[in-house]
Amino acid sequence: MRISRIDVSNVTAAVALALVVAGSALPASAAVDRPRVEADFRVWVERQLKPAAAKAGVSAATFEAAMSGVTLDWTLPDLAPPGAPKLEGPQRQAEFSDPAKYVAEPNFAALTAEGQAELKKHRATFDAVEKRFGVPREIVAAIWGRESRFGRAKIPYVAVRALATEAFIGARKERFFGELVAALKVLDGDHVALGDMKSSWAGAMGQPQFLPSKYLENAVDMDGDGKRDIWNSVPDVLGSIANYMKRHGWVSGRPWGVEIDLPASVSCTVEGPDQAKAAAEWPKLGAMAKGGAALPKAGDYNLMAPAGRTGPQFLVSKNFYVIKEYNESDLYALFVGHLADRMRGGGPILGKWSTPKGMTRAEVAAMQERLEKQGHDVGSADGLVGFRTRVAVGRWEESKGRAPTCFPDAGDVRDVGR
Repeated sequence: MRISRIDVSNVTAAVALALVVAGSALPASAAVDRPRVEADFRVWVERQLKPAAAKAGVSAATFEAAMSGVTLDWTLPDLAPPGAPKLEGPQRQAEFSDPAKYVAEPNFAALTAEGQAELKKHRATFDAVEKRFGVPREIVAAIWGRESRFGRAKIPYVAVRALATEAFIGARKERFFGELVAALKVLDGDHVALGDMKSSWAGAMGQPQFLPSKYLENAVDMDGDGKRDIWNSVPDVLGSIANYMKRHGWVSGRPWGVEIDLPASVSCTVEGPDQAKAAAEWPKLGAMAKGGAALPKAGDYNLMAPAGRTGPQFLVSKNFYVIKEYNESDLYALFVGHLADRMRGGGPILGKWSTPKGMTRAEVAAMQERLEKQGHDVGSADGLVGFRTRVAVGRWEESKGRAPTCFPDAGDVRDVGR
């Protein structure tokens, strides 16, 4: 969750993982003195990791059992050891390069059918989870399906080794050190066998793909066997996902959102949770639900348009942003919410996409920096796109006398903000 932004929209998580590793692992030709790095790693384990683990309450016995004999995994992506070529980082992001591909109709077919089957197979468990946590079963099932294909995806790495590698020679090592310490706490407190604590290359564990810190905060023992087993126990997996959603503010009885038509007279720059309006205000602006659905009657909702005027538009509630807490992406939250609707028998996303393609993350970051210099709030000039960047693009377009699209054309992305 969050550390990895792998797009598994068109393939299973296992296949996507293999593609990333194959395409991004450290080149064999890199001028890296591996024996020296391994020796430095052992020093680091003793001098930095061991004291940090002890301070966090990890027993000496657990630490020795987990770290004794651990070597670096040189097959992992995102490595930047001394002597390796500088990593440029990910260059494309679905939110700007091709959001339509992320939520394309074929991506839902198999997951919908499989999810409906799992809802029937585990009906009693879903009943208990829904009653205890107040989160709709379809939302829980959609996250389960999105993260691990309902437990079918292979989770190939031992979490401690993967996290230790990324924490020591990863390009973004500062993100992983705390998670490595948290993983050792999981071993110490939950008595998970080291070899059974499998994760993605970035340390996201088990079927819900919890980072270790999220496991410690949110995993539950739903089946009552005394263990929080998110690797093998379906009740624990479902209960842990639902607990995460409840702890992050899920509001029972409120939908995540609905697809709408919005008149061209309403600017796309009204997007975002900071511009939410009461449900009754949106019909006054001309908003109409698509596909025979009904607009919400109560609560506050805001416009969410992942491609501005070049794609479908939605009214979303706070629950949309609770889903987004699970993975910091508008498209992820849209995928999960829509998949849940499909499991209930809902239809496809109806709005058409005409989104320009071809922008790199570096180009987007440069555009964001220019917009910031003009006083626009883009959230963060990191090349990753959220509603603030879309709104900033729209306001810049309006300042140039253009009809706002809130989405830059690939041809003029270098001009936006100038």
